[in-house]
Amino acid sequence: MKSNKIGYIIISILCTLFGCLIMYGVIYFFPNTIVKMVTEEKKTVNVVDNGISEGINNIYNSVVVVETYKNSKISSTGSGFAFKEDKDVIYIMTNNHVVEGGTKIVLTLPNDEEVEATIVGTDSYSDIAVLKINKNSNLKVAKLSSAEKINVGDTVFAIGAPLGKQFKSTVTRGILSGKDRLVETTSSNEELLMNVMQTDASINPGNSGGPLCDVSGNVIGVTSLKIVESSVEGLGFAIQIDDAIDYANSLIENGKIIRGYVGISMLNASETFRLMRSGITLDSGITDGVVIVEVVNNSPASKAGLKSGDVIVKVDNKDIKNISEFRYYLYKHQVGDEVNIAIYRNGKTESIKVKIESSN
Repeated sequence: MKSNKIGYIIISILCTLFGCLIMYGVIYFFPNTIVKMVTEEKKTVNVVDNGISEGINNIYNSVVVVETYKNSKISSTGSGFAFKEDKDVIYIMTNNHVVEGGTKIVLTLPNDEEVEATIVGTDSYSDIAVLKINKNSNLKVAKLSSAEKINVGDTVFAIGAPLGKQFKSTVTRGILSGKDRLVETTSSNEELLMNVMQTDASINPGNSGGPLCDVSGNVIGVTSLKIVESSVEGLGFAIQIDDAIDYANSLIENGKIIRGYVGISMLNASETFRLMRSGITLDSGITDGVVIVEVVNNSPASKAGLKSGDVIVKVDNKDIKNISEFRYYLYKHQVGDEVNIAIYRNGKTESIKVKIESSN
């Protein structure tokens, strides 16, 4: 028994010595391999997130606070950003609802300088407005990207002035939560359907009109609205910069956005009482669609044969539930286009082609 224990001890000692000799040989003959393994291990452990500070620096000097005055009193505040320059002026983009009805617009620049801006043009349907000021060395034109270049899940950040200029240049970070969201809203008492991007970056009152950016600080959208409900969190929306730029350039060139015109007054099929007051009664099974109340003489609608009491149920094979959807699909067309409109009349559905004319 004693001899067995001694044998185990001797074997253990020999194994230890043998292992040490092998390790010594590896270190002696292959020192670089060991160093490389240790170095790679350290590189993996030391990876850190440096944040988006560089992207913020790229956009910081392009963002302004927008204060709208009515009768010498501030009626609303929001944000905006420089997106274009031409000769001696810089153009600022913001939301229409930020400056709507204003008699005086004051911008606070990144260096806290205040300048009065001129309204170039506004559009309630797109919720885009363009302002201009004289060129200023303290304001930098932002770099614009495209919503097509960013994917759902990518990091984005918003920069603006939530609750006013006291908190100007506030940055909130999140991800792009969704693209091509059709969101219903109201502007100037009109029902609108907007194609927007969704983000969980915090969007607060005062952020409206400011930029939504990718990690490099390139503008991909114009923050516009959020869903405010006690049961909802992290639902902010931004107009795609691709659309916003088209609207803004039209405002610069024409002072307004020229849209197609068909020449009808209308109500939602669900507005039963208002329809009855207009002398229109629908079949009981009709709950969705847009009801034509009146057709303007010599308009595209009258030329195409549309009549009071017709219910528009499709535009270009897209189901239409209400006025906001009708406008959305109609305004995708240019002046001169022919639009396929399906109507419900006298118990059956008909298809009618309407040639869009200019609203001017």
